[in-house]
Amino acid sequence: MLENINSPKDLKKLSILEEQKLAEEIRKYILEIVSKNGGHLASNLGVVELTLALHNVFDFEKDKIVWDVGHQTYVHKILTGRREALKTLRTLNGIAGFPKTNESKYDCFNTGHSSTSISAALGMARARDLKQENYSVLAVIGDGAMTGGMALEALNDVGYSKTKMTIILNDNEMSISPNIGGLNMLLSKLRTKKMYTRSNVIMKKRINQIPVVGKPIVKMVQIVKRSIKQLIIPKMFFEDIGFTYLGPVDGHNLEELQSILTLSKQIDNPVLIHVLTKKGKGYEIAEKNPDKFHATGPFYIETGKSRKEKGKDYSKVFGDKIIKLAEKNEKIVAITASMKDGTGLTAFSKAFPSRFFDIGIAEQHALGMAAGMAIDGMIPIVPIYSSFYQRAYDQVIHDIALQNLPVIMCVDRAGVVGADGETHQGTFDMAFFRLVPNLTIMAPKDFKELEDMLEFAVNLKKPVVIRYPRGGEDKQPFEKHEGIEEGKAEILKEGKDISIVTIGKTVSKGIKIAKKLQNINIDAEVINVRFLKPLDIKTLTESIEKTKQVITIEDGTIMNGLGTAIKECIIDNHMEDVKIKAYAYPDEFIRHGSVDELEKIYYLDEEYIVEDIQRFMGLRTNGENQMTTETDKQENKQEEESLMV
Repeated sequence: MLENINSPKDLKKLSILEEQKLAEEIRKYILEIVSKNGGHLASNLGVVELTLALHNVFDFEKDKIVWDVGHQTYVHKILTGRREALKTLRTLNGIAGFPKTNESKYDCFNTGHSSTSISAALGMARARDLKQENYSVLAVIGDGAMTGGMALEALNDVGYSKTKMTIILNDNEMSISPNIGGLNMLLSKLRTKKMYTRSNVIMKKRINQIPVVGKPIVKMVQIVKRSIKQLIIPKMFFEDIGFTYLGPVDGHNLEELQSILTLSKQIDNPVLIHVLTKKGKGYEIAEKNPDKFHATGPFYIETGKSRKEKGKDYSKVFGDKIIKLAEKNEKIVAITASMKDGTGLTAFSKAFPSRFFDIGIAEQHALGMAAGMAIDGMIPIVPIYSSFYQRAYDQVIHDIALQNLPVIMCVDRAGVVGADGETHQGTFDMAFFRLVPNLTIMAPKDFKELEDMLEFAVNLKKPVVIRYPRGGEDKQPFEKHEGIEEGKAEILKEGKDISIVTIGKTVSKGIKIAKKLQNINIDAEVINVRFLKPLDIKTLTESIEKTKQVITIEDGTIMNGLGTAIKECIIDNHMEDVKIKAYAYPDEFIRHGSVDELEKIYYLDEEYIVEDIQRFMGLRTNGENQMTTETDKQENKQEEESLMV
């Protein structure tokens, strides 16, 4: 049946039984693709019937739907003409794992971070009303995303505004990890209505079967039911702030879903439909391990085991080290924004349950609370993914840095992370943190240096940022590890011809490049700056004065990162006749693809940099890509002149 679905119009021709059959096929199709490509599995398996019902009842060529986070849109993509394209999911030049307005007319808003959908949908609904147009606007948001402050701000505005729009609350009792907090307790109470609602449906069917009087009795019972409902079920949060609350409804019952969605179209004020779904539905292994299969790499369907053997990674090293530190220092606490597993805090949560705080998807609150704990003598350690730290920038500036509080902000998934694309690449953190006074910013070259930096940070008594990449360290170990001193770089290799200045993940690349340059008689000096802020001015200026040629390599944006810092250092110290070139990601949003593929596309692979350094130094290269033409020579000369500081 799936092969016959090329647009939502094809779906509208199906009976309920045919849709149920289609739902089974879609689950198998998604399972096959994600098991090969990796991606978000459990959330997509959980919304199959919901997505089918939405496309059956609404016309999203005209109506608008905003998917919160957007990681659950694989079914939506299948139904909107991208069935075959889904085979290229999250691969270079393939379709994205999130909604993209440039990918389909059915994707009306780009999403990737949580708790934004209600705000965006309200904006669309208000624009519709101002233009006096007529179409439906919906937001689909998970119960985990409801803990985000932005979602609650938007709920408050929607309810007060009385704007006609519909919010689908997809309640699977999970975000990435199991949900916590007061809002989750509220939803738990609302879920108790499920039995009440089910009994109503059974009673309605039986009474309707009574000849002649059946239907009038049902109408009368519905009137009585509304009155009894107020006695049995207390006034609910959503109704109190201005919504018509519908549900809970079984999110895997197509008939009930389509009925309640059709009803919502007839209501002229804000509607919230509470849908109960099961994360991982239809794949038993994912149902039992929804957190593990929230986002997964390629795996074997039969066993659920990864196709790639998982080794030690930075998150695990971080988690193990802070346990050791916490055993010695009772002031250390750990805070997560619903990312306990992803950031390596699972073991800490078990070892120190009273010193571990999962505050839900609420990064602003996490940093604000950390500031409150720090000012009263605790040492909060807060690991958050780089692309999610953006959400708490004001708290970093206003609550932590301004008061110079000893909060240790660990930036996981720093640099390019690959297949999740623009919304998840961690290329901006060095640039935006570098602007903030009082921050000490570090990045380790390997696991050992991460452990040393954590130990140093705990004793510094200042706000600290430690950034580290996704995955493991370079397989080639470093021979040298100097002790961490504030603002002190280390020279890993001495040289006289050119200075290679690197930080974090790219230090190993700098060493490899230097070895390749050595083979062609270029003697490079390699500096691991370790501290983006404060910079080791003495070590850097001495090296640059010696070589008069410097390149920087970093896994962040070209704007305001390491390259900018070194250029400022050269200017501020009045260094003359120095050439500099920075290798970093350009001033743009980085698309999805593997890290290796993206490094090649953006000219950050070792081969290109080695060849380009020779051009930069005015030397000819050997091999297929020789710079031999007079035009090339002239362009190189102009480029070198423009690089003179």
